[in-house]
Amino acid sequence: MNQIRPKGFIRPLHSKLQSIGRTFDIALIITSLYIALNYYKLPLDKEYLLPCLIAAAIFGIFAENNEIYQGWRGAPLFDEALRILFSWLGAFTLVISGVYLSNQDYNYSLEVIELWLPLSPFSIILAHSIKRGFLAYVRRHGFNTRFYAILGANPLGYRLKTAISEMPWLGYNFVGFFDDRTEFEDRRLGHNQISDLAGGFEQLLEQAKLGQIDHVYITLPLCAEKRIGEFIEKLADSTVSVNIVPNFFTFNLIQSKWSNVQGIPVVSVFDTPFTAYDGITKRLEDLILCLIILPLIAIPMLIISIAIKLTSPGSVLFKQKRYGMKGEQIEVWKFRSMTSSDNGTQVKQATKNDARITPLGGFLRKTSLDELPQFLNVLQGTMSVVGPRPHAVAHNEYYRKQIQGYMLRHKVKPGITGQAQINGCRGETETLDKMEARIFHDLEYLKQWSLWLDIKIVLLTIFKGFINKQA
Repeated sequence: MNQIRPKGFIRPLHSKLQSIGRTFDIALIITSLYIALNYYKLPLDKEYLLPCLIAAAIFGIFAENNEIYQGWRGAPLFDEALRILFSWLGAFTLVISGVYLSNQDYNYSLEVIELWLPLSPFSIILAHSIKRGFLAYVRRHGFNTRFYAILGANPLGYRLKTAISEMPWLGYNFVGFFDDRTEFEDRRLGHNQISDLAGGFEQLLEQAKLGQIDHVYITLPLCAEKRIGEFIEKLADSTVSVNIVPNFFTFNLIQSKWSNVQGIPVVSVFDTPFTAYDGITKRLEDLILCLIILPLIAIPMLIISIAIKLTSPGSVLFKQKRYGMKGEQIEVWKFRSMTSSDNGTQVKQATKNDARITPLGGFLRKTSLDELPQFLNVLQGTMSVVGPRPHAVAHNEYYRKQIQGYMLRHKVKPGITGQAQINGCRGETETLDKMEARIFHDLEYLKQWSLWLDIKIVLLTIFKGFINKQA
């Protein structure tokens, strides 16, 4: 009986140097506290050491989530410094809040805390800067360098070469592109686009056998699986390290992730941006924002409710069926701004100078004050403060057939404001182009989501989101 012989497993990269880096950063946090205590002539006792170790552990979790220790990331030093700073501020805030809530009679020196707060991230950022500078120096002088070639003179190969060239501290020297295919824009780029075409596969194999190349990156399309297999078999007759760079960018990736199931590599194409940790962070963000905003808008909401009741007959609030997370129907609350409200299979969008809009309703819609009751939806957990705006069920059913990827926006909770809104994609969408622009920004939000992006959107909404000529 023929059996399928497993040909190995794909394992995640766990560098011992990364583990050393994590340990060194924790040591710097403890050392920074010791320096701060020593400066004010105080001992490093259990009262200070225990919160310090907890802060270091939480920093490690935040740092891991912010990908500070990912070796193959190539982020600029400034970006890495920001990630270190935000990770430390998050850890410090949690520890200080925990200490205050659990023991309000604490006897910590305020001067020590004020010195320890900036000293820890400064020392970590300085250490990472010195490491980068040292590696860049030794590699510029010919130590610890590598020579690499790219098999596949296509847009993906060119993109890879550009990315590596922007990271000189890696010490990678480019030999050239190798490709046997005829020049064609979506297969192989021409000499006017790629000037360093070094030859075909045979020339690559010859240089690899001579030890002139250390790494080969294969950027051929996924459909060339058979040819890639043949190339790898021949390259096995050399000591070169072979890396396959699959062109997943041909797909519209939404929070794609690389994982494995019992050693079998799996790549997600469409996925939610919220893991268990990120989901908790997002929910805490919503609750904190509601805690800040609801007391501020309570009196305005009461005034608006009275004004609606006095100026037109009908209910104060309007509840409309819309799609929420996972495409499930939810009830979205708004202040009533029209004399009649559609909530069925046929929903007519409000248009400019719509006769159904009341005089007060026109003002509420123009300033987006009609959306304020949706903070109650956020408290319920059916909506988020930031996310794609929810559409009426009838509009969803129409546009999901017209716009590819439309339903992917429902992989997160709908929001009161979002990336589309701060980019001017608000109000009536009388043309398909306008809705496509809105969906484009919604999907970009899913791709780029971070806590800092949410904060940016909230701030921009305050300054330019409530009053907009398209509302």
